[in-house]
Amino acid sequence: MNAHILPAVAISLLTLASCQPKQTLTADLEGKVKKETVGVTAKVTGRIAQLLVKEGDVVTKGQILARIDVPEAEAKLLQAQGAYTSARAQYQMALHGATPNERRQADAALSVAREQAAFAQKSLSRVQAMYRDSLISAQQYDEMSAKYQSAKAQLTGTQAKRDEVDGTVRAERIRMAYGDMLRAEGALKEVQAALREKAIVAPQPMTIESISLHEGELAPAGYTVLSGYDNSRTYLRFTVSEKEVARFARGNEYKVKLPFAANQTVAAKLVTVKELNSYASRTSSYPTYELGEATYELKLVPTDPAQQNKLLSNQTVLLPNN
Repeated sequence: MNAHILPAVAISLLTLASCQPKQTLTADLEGKVKKETVGVTAKVTGRIAQLLVKEGDVVTKGQILARIDVPEAEAKLLQAQGAYTSARAQYQMALHGATPNERRQADAALSVAREQAAFAQKSLSRVQAMYRDSLISAQQYDEMSAKYQSAKAQLTGTQAKRDEVDGTVRAERIRMAYGDMLRAEGALKEVQAALREKAIVAPQPMTIESISLHEGELAPAGYTVLSGYDNSRTYLRFTVSEKEVARFARGNEYKVKLPFAANQTVAAKLVTVKELNSYASRTSSYPTYELGEATYELKLVPTDPAQQNKLLSNQTVLLPNN
């Protein structure tokens, strides 16, 4: 092409582009149907023993979705039950004091200690007389005196134990036994709560979208086993430019079209007008805006709950811009 013709062609193209009509603001705004996602996680680690739902199922709140096998928790349950039984018995024993058999044992021990102390005292009296007559050595006398003092001390200790059996139990010992019982009871309830988590239930009505784990696979605690949509929290999302947002008012109702569903309409109420602060958020759905112009998100909620269940996630919707 001749070099003299190129500038003339460029000028003609620019002139033609400037004559093109600007995009009007009366065209329908394109948006998307969005639903709140719900993740159902495993609270305890175990293997998926039974899967009771499949993708696409609509479930109700509290419905069992899967069951987990946790053999370790069942073993811990036996340990916790044994510890609680023992601690409760200790508390009851501290609360009620000694039993009749324990009192009889204390009486018998006291009687034996008294006999031993009396015998040691008689033996010491005989040894004293013999020691005065120089019939035994000082070593033999000291040994007998030590045996008497030991029998006397043993009698004092046995008498104290017998008095403790007859008296009331110290309050500190009762509180200590009660604390041990509470700690064992808490451990038992913790294991029982873990066993109740063997059944994974739906936290709310939802539609199952995907299943991450299947029967036989290990489900770690906190891992999302199933995920889905909450049909009761369905909204329609539109993105508009700053020049268009003034046409919409919060609280107003609009007729939203479903272009790929025989042009059906859905009545929806505008509940939120929010500025999109980042360019990455401007994904729905092709707004026309100029450089430096702010963009806003319109969030509409269908007024009829029955229509919320019929709408599909990411379904295209049109909002009249007039």
